[in-house]
Amino acid sequence: MEQRGSSAGSAGSAGSGGQAAPRSAAGRVCRQRCGPWALLPRLCLALALLTPVRALPPPPRHRLAEGLSRSREMLEAAKASLHRLKELNTLGFECILEEIDLEDITKNHINTIKACISEDTGTGNCTALERSTFDTSKCLQGIYEDLNAYRAELKNFNDQKVLAAIDEMMKALKTGSGSAPQPPVGAGLTSFKARMRLCGILHAFRIRTVTINRVMSYLTSPESSL
Repeated sequence: MEQRGSSAGSAGSAGSGGQAAPRSAAGRVCRQRCGPWALLPRLCLALALLTPVRALPPPPRHRLAEGLSRSREMLEAAKASLHRLKELNTLGFECILEEIDLEDITKNHINTIKACISEDTGTGNCTALERSTFDTSKCLQGIYEDLNAYRAELKNFNDQKVLAAIDEMMKALKTGSGSAPQPPVGAGLTSFKARMRLCGILHAFRIRTVTINRVMSYLTSPESSL
């Protein structure tokens, strides 16, 4: 009883009107939970959760330069492939962008658009590279996943220049050891529907290679290191 009364007295005589002061243990809990410093651990945790974490360090600059060169070759191969389709009438119809519906075969996984490009609402629905939140490793992974998806779709399309250009670009992006994963075999081109889909995929691939080339140009520019 004496120890209890002593604790109550030492916990604080600031109570007014003769009200009993809180017990020392309860006072400590209250100060920990309600004091101004109690928010500091939570604030630090929130900031830690908001801070982006790089899973891998960015590749050396000479590898980025090689990726830029390969991306240009890939873009030229995509343009040349569409030109050959038109000249040789390979699909049995004129494969022009205005006559087809483009399909984004990469929309359900990480891709170049999601990983490298963000919408700049300040300039009216215009895509832009966000330097403040740019993650080089994530961006390159998005490009790699795009190429893997298009490689699978174009595997049965008899244009070795396009396939070789994709393979070389994937090798340039590959940071680890070992060979690139082999994509599954794509569908044949026996039906008109399959040929129409191939036409759309080729145009979508050409457009995506333009974006990839733009990204690689940014990564090798002085602005990317600022």
